Amino acid sequence: MTDRTIRWGILGTGKIARAFATALKDTPDAVLAAVASRSVGNATQFASDHGSHELTKSHGSYEALASDPDVDAIYIATPHPMHHENALLCLNGGKHVLVEKAFTVNRREAEEVVALARARGLFAMEAMWTRFHPAVLEAKRLIAGGEIGTVTSALGDFGFHSDAGPEHRLFNPALGGGALLDLGIYPLSTAAYFLGPVQTVQAAGRLGATGVDVQAAFTLMHEGGAMSVGSCSLLARTPVEFTICGSKGFIKLHGRFHNTEDLTIELNDGTRRVVHVPRIGNGYAHEIIEVNRCLREGLLESPVMPLDESVALMGVLDEIRRQIGVTYDADR
Repeated sequence: MTDRTIRWGILGTGKIARAFATALKDTPDAVLAAVASRSVGNATQFASDHGSHELTKSHGSYEALASDPDVDAIYIATPHPMHHENALLCLNGGKHVLVEKAFTVNRREAEEVVALARARGLFAMEAMWTRFHPAVLEAKRLIAGGEIGTVTSALGDFGFHSDAGPEHRLFNPALGGGALLDLGIYPLSTAAYFLGPVQTVQAAGRLGATGVDVQAAFTLMHEGGAMSVGSCSLLARTPVEFTICGSKGFIKLHGRFHNTEDLTIELNDGTRRVVHVPRIGNGYAHEIIEVNRCLREGLLESPVMPLDESVALMGVLDEIRRQIGVTYDADR
């Protein structure tokens, strides 16, 4: 793959799959080679809307995509409870995988996906696109350069109001519903990215009528002594910001931090500046570029979103769910 276009397949045809397909058009040396849905009609429509009439194939089953010889890597865009099964299918078909977050429903499933990827010698990564955005990378660079001194704490939130019905994926336990796996993964993963591995967690949450969390908050102790606080909600719109605090000041990722182009640096001496760091298109291209880079360099995982960290974070999510009382079929 060192000198040719990476041929991508998309498994699933929902909203996030459409966003990913749009980003592929903004990604150099990448093409949407095939798409799969549970019906060939949906796949054909998706390919017509988002692919190339000459290049993009339509599959009416996930198995057909996993065995397609003209596909190198597959983006798994199904709901959380399907990630485990879909990833194993694609890996067994010899395909590299980019699995939408949350990586799976629980740590056990994540461990099984990672074990198979390593056994087959295939690339796998959790699609935590936020880690690859230029503004986030700039914040990381500034912190590494000592801009805000010794980092000791962080604060992040992600919430919006949803009035979707109980059958919707956000509230349906069979579809991995709840604020935590859909939204809480962002402040959790971002905290781990900036502050390091999570050592302990204390959580609280509110459950809705379907038994999934509609609000949750958690306090993390990170290895090395730093602390962070994260929250997520399906009941209220929140600022959706992430702030990293140190002995000399703080850096705030704002304007929907998970896909931001702006950060503010404010120091103890009162100075304040805003830095604008543009992203490519809708933002998803950056994670695709990282996967393509890894494939061309023969890497089986990304150093920015390593597999062991995805597994560990699924374990933290398991513990948060245990503390607030949320269980899924996959836990039994």
